[in-house]
Amino acid sequence: MELSTMTYEVRDRVAHVRFTRPEGANAVNPAFSSDLRAVMVAIEFDDAVKSVAVTAEGKVFCAGGDLKLFHEAGDRVDSLASDMLVDYHGAIYKMNSIAKPFVAGVRGAAGGAGLSLMSAFDLVVSGESAKYTMAYTRAGVTPDGTSSYFVARHIGLRRMLDLTLTNRVLDATEAEAWGLVNRVVSDDDVDTAATELAQQLADGPAWATGHAKRVVYHGYENSLPAAGEFEGVVIAESMGRHDGQEGIAAFAEKRRPEFTGE
Repeated sequence: MELSTMTYEVRDRVAHVRFTRPEGANAVNPAFSSDLRAVMVAIEFDDAVKSVAVTAEGKVFCAGGDLKLFHEAGDRVDSLASDMLVDYHGAIYKMNSIAKPFVAGVRGAAGGAGLSLMSAFDLVVSGESAKYTMAYTRAGVTPDGTSSYFVARHIGLRRMLDLTLTNRVLDATEAEAWGLVNRVVSDDDVDTAATELAQQLADGPAWATGHAKRVVYHGYENSLPAAGEFEGVVIAESMGRHDGQEGIAAFAEKRRPEFTGE
């Protein structure tokens, strides 16, 4: 797999994805979108991967769309954006459907399409000086990157409209209070904290953790009966697997469980 805007490596059951275009603020362009989708396909089909840690080089996690490139596209900008979003949105759809938890470590800023992407991760560790803004209408355009789905669900409709229409900038403390990020750490600790969290998830009952993600999203998006039915199917399967049986036995025997991830 040849990547030009990020790296991909699997260590100890954790897939490490790192954005590597700090000179361009890790902005979203066709190459980034294509790379992201390729990485998601690799993660989906690699049984050795149990969780994912996503970090970025430089001072900015992701500044949003590559507006310089879009400007250079001139009259072709609409078709360029449309083609790019096939990969970008496709990568996010796939990430959401994969039964493995994704942890993002955000340092510096996440704006526009970067904020949209960040909101699609399952868990987010933020640096204490990070800033968050939608920024789309500031450039005279409308939201993309599935922000209308994920950001609105994380923070609520009223706050989503505030961010979208006014381009309000949230600091890390506000982002945590609003439910946009899960926890805040010192800037120097972002990468380590995100990686350690992903490793913790990979070292536990990984099948159950990944499918618990599926259960939560399914329940949030469906009716009460549909949620309950899906929960019943998945928990029954989990109880029949090694880690389910081991976890139940360990509780009954008052000892620490020895999970294998299966």
